[in-house]
Amino acid sequence: MTPDPLLEQSWQRLLAGVRAFRRDVYPAQRALYESIASQGQKPHTLLVTCADSRIDPELLTQSGPGEIFVARNIGNMVPGYGEMLGGVSAVIEFAVTALGVSHIVVCGHTDCGAIKGLSNPESIAEMPTVRAWLRNGAAALSVVQAREADATPEVFMARLVEANVLLQLDHLRTHPSVAGRMARGALAVHGWVYDIGTGTVRMHDPALVRFEPINNAQ
Repeated sequence: MTPDPLLEQSWQRLLAGVRAFRRDVYPAQRALYESIASQGQKPHTLLVTCADSRIDPELLTQSGPGEIFVARNIGNMVPGYGEMLGGVSAVIEFAVTALGVSHIVVCGHTDCGAIKGLSNPESIAEMPTVRAWLRNGAAALSVVQAREADATPEVFMARLVEANVLLQLDHLRTHPSVAGRMARGALAVHGWVYDIGTGTVRMHDPALVRFEPINNAQ
């Protein structure tokens, strides 16, 4: 069988990126890398976001190596404690208990394939694992279906992205490590929505009960 040229091209591009990092990027920041290698990581924030390849958490937040701890999955889901103990729950527990992060951000985004699948289960019928995982967002779908029954498809999806972020924050608060640190005032949780096309990030304001652009916040 003749190898697909696109397969080889994408692989070589990946390898070229690694070589460019070692040749051009690492030397300029050698001291930083040597420092964090010997002193360990001390991130200030855990960022839970979608696995979507269009999201670059470090670029989005202008964070350097060692500054943020990142967990990525389909739909930026956070299973409630005890429901699906696994990778996401372990990351949260480690970030809060071992690393002592001060903030946790759940970041959703526009044009999210997971949210589309949540609203249209038939579209992911051949992906049973994905379908089961998206049950973590079922309550958000129920809320938006009740509140936005007459909305246009675009508005419905935008509200579902937002509702899913808020639901995952609720799930996050069920984790003992999170609940304990929040009770002591040592941890804060935040909900964001990132618009890929415009570069805008909106943060949920509990007082206003809506998402507001971060660049407008003081």
